[in-house]
Parts: sequence; structure tokens; C-alpha cells
Amino acid sequence: MNSVTELTKKRMKAILIDTAISTSVSFAGEPLLKGKVKSRFVYTLVSPTVIFWGLEYAQLRLNGQTIGQKMMSIEVQKEDGGEPTPEQILKRVVHRNTVSPFVYLKDRAQYDAYEGEKFPHGLHSHTVVKEVKNNKF
Repeated sequence: MNSVTELTKKRMKAILIDTAISTSVSFAGEPLLKGKVKSRFVYTLVSPTVIFWGLEYAQLRLNGQTIGQKMMSIEVQKEDGGEPTPEQILKRVVHRNTVSPFVYLKDRAQYDAYEGEKFPHGLHSHTVVKEVKNNKF
């Protein structure tokens, strides 16, 4: 079993940063939702998920990186370079947060060969994660 690559560590840190930001936004908006929506399911599960996915999508479309990715000097790109399309971003986000962990655990060695550039959701969406130089936060 290979050790975790530096790129993978940066990816993990970036997603933790983005999760912390999304969680803060969710907590801030929860009182507003509680007054408007009676279903606890909506503001405990649906709302945080929609906020997390929405923030990631918006940041990737507007800035090419999430805040966490920018802080870790990494970015999501098309396999052939350049910014991912809206469809690629959606495929990536949905796959990563649904089936990707199971696919990864089933055949981890396949993804270790990519040295952190690709995980199942990257293969599914035809995207890679690359380190970027001179990235100023």
C-alpha cells in the first residue's frame, strides 16, 4: 500500500476548508429555514448538501477554484487542460458525494497509480486535480 501523496494531502485539506466554510453558511442560514420550512429533514440534510454543492459549483465557475483549493494551491482542470465545463463540475460533485467513495475503496490500487491527480469522480467527469504555482491567496 502506497503512502498518501502530497497532492492527496492538499486535496484533503482543501475539502476540509471548503466543508468548514459551507458548514458556517449552513449554520448561519438554519434559523431562517426553520421559520420557513417545517421539515427538519430539509434543514438538517438537504440544505447543507445543497449549500456545499452550490458553493463549490459557484466558486469553480466564477474563480476556477474553491477557497480551499486556492489556499492549498491546487485546481480542478479538464483532462486536456483548462477549466472544467459546468457539466463536468456537476458530474464531479455529485459522483464524489455519492458513489465515488465506494468505487475507490473497491479498487484503491488503481487510483494510487494517479498519485492524487484522479479519484473515481475525476475519472467519471474527465477532470484532474493539479498543483498550481504562484497561486496567491
